Amino acid sequence: MSGQDLLLGERQALIRARLDLSGRVIAAALAQELGVSEDTIRRDLREMAASGLCRRVYGGALRIAAASTSMNERMAVGGARKAALARRAAGLIPPGATVFLDAGSTNLALARALPAGHGLTVATNAPAIAAALLERDLATIQLGGLIDPRAGAAIGAKAMRDAEALRPDLLVLGVCGIDPEAGVTAESFEEAEFKRFVASRSRAVMVVVTNDKLSTAAPYSVVPLARLAQAVIEGDADETEAAALTAAGIETLRADKVPA
Repeated sequence: MSGQDLLLGERQALIRARLDLSGRVIAAALAQELGVSEDTIRRDLREMAASGLCRRVYGGALRIAAASTSMNERMAVGGARKAALARRAAGLIPPGATVFLDAGSTNLALARALPAGHGLTVATNAPAIAAALLERDLATIQLGGLIDPRAGAAIGAKAMRDAEALRPDLLVLGVCGIDPEAGVTAESFEEAEFKRFVASRSRAVMVVVTNDKLSTAAPYSVVPLARLAQAVIEGDADETEAAALTAAGIETLRADKVPA
């Protein structure tokens, strides 16, 4: 059946299925596959984006990042996978470095995996991460201010003022979504603003990314992929998505695979 024979709802359902499968769709390829004009596909994508079903990018659309849950809820999901990512990322942090660990459950796993006795100084805006760092006897700087319960971190004006005193060697940036077109994205305007500011003060930026964040886009832009030096991804991450990060000039490293 051609796209001309499909009802509007059926065509958009097919587009959603493609997004769920691969994380992105290209308007020209969809138009050719369905036998309709690119204008028809672009109109579908506009309507879907207006309904919050995808995010428009040049030439197509991206899967929307899953709605963010609280830090406590995120900490309970994918523990073994996040631990594997954390072990791989911890080995990349040089002794004596000043590191900023951005909020996030994967970065919390990284805090628990950092080696003691390497002379690290670690700053964070997340109380849970600060507590994990202190348990490992690491020199810890806790940024202040009101804690956003969803982010599990301080992201307001006080945290921004505190961050002005920092010049981290490395920022491990929390990720809500990451894609070659959209770059790194965040769920809230304030969170994105804070992340951008810390990135602007950091010598290098790393991301540690679970599979569900790849080829997705949250509503607010943080940094383009060109700003990232390294990405640590899961051992079973999609080859095409991994290749896209490498093509953007990012050193892309895989964690050990976790048994199902």
